[in-house]
Amino acid sequence: MSNISHLPNQRRAAILEALARGEAVSAAKLAADYSVSEDAIRRDLRKLAAEGLCEKVYGGALPVAPSAQPVSVRTAEDVDRKEALVKAAVSLIRPRDCLFLDVGSTNIILAEHLPLNLELTVVTNSIPVVAKLMGRKGLHLFSLGGAVNAEVGGTTGSQTISALQNFQFDLTFLGTCGLCRQNGVSAYDAEDADVKRAAIRASDRVTILATKEKLDTRLPHRILAFDGIDSLVLEEQVSEECRLEYKTETNRIVVAAPPAARRTLVR
Repeated sequence: MSNISHLPNQRRAAILEALARGEAVSAAKLAADYSVSEDAIRRDLRKLAAEGLCEKVYGGALPVAPSAQPVSVRTAEDVDRKEALVKAAVSLIRPRDCLFLDVGSTNIILAEHLPLNLELTVVTNSIPVVAKLMGRKGLHLFSLGGAVNAEVGGTTGSQTISALQNFQFDLTFLGTCGLCRQNGVSAYDAEDADVKRAAIRASDRVTILATKEKLDTRLPHRILAFDGIDSLVLEEQVSEECRLEYKTETNRIVVAAPPAARRTLVR
């Protein structure tokens, strides 16, 4: 963006272009870029938010997260990209780990790629994950009971949370709908969010596999502060600048490479 003042409509169109690319926008930076006051930019952002075109946050705005879809729909989308994330994430699993596989389309693919020679214990509230793992030798499988939530693809509610309290997880693969450096991990569904928080409390390590569309998005139910993530698996096409933005002193960024290439780590 050049340092030239624009009409409000022109500014808002440029802001929408940045949001459409999945970028978060800063009111202070936009004000400097367009040589206008931050109040003028905040008015632009308020107008866009009122029209449902962005998510207004402190200091700027975020892209609006895509609408929630049933897991049956999401499972068929972007399979190759999710499989690349999964193949990178498998390296985080240790022999004899007790894993929690949360609901989510990427974790369904992860279930298919779990190593069979590590004597793993797998606990899940995801019905499709149970279906994938039933009958597979080389692991111990536990399915959590509770009310079935068809939208999220698994069980939720007080019975599920009560069953979670019987376990201590070495590693949780947390399903996530929204991920933001400022606001952390969030979800659409309130009961799903409750189960995720209970799983986090029972976990030594928390890992998230995120396609680029989930970055810089914020949803109604906050699950976890960003610094509570131990490992974050990102796609190769996520820019180096974005990777560094999501890097903290305590987390590990795993970059998922195409199937024929090797993954890299940012330590």
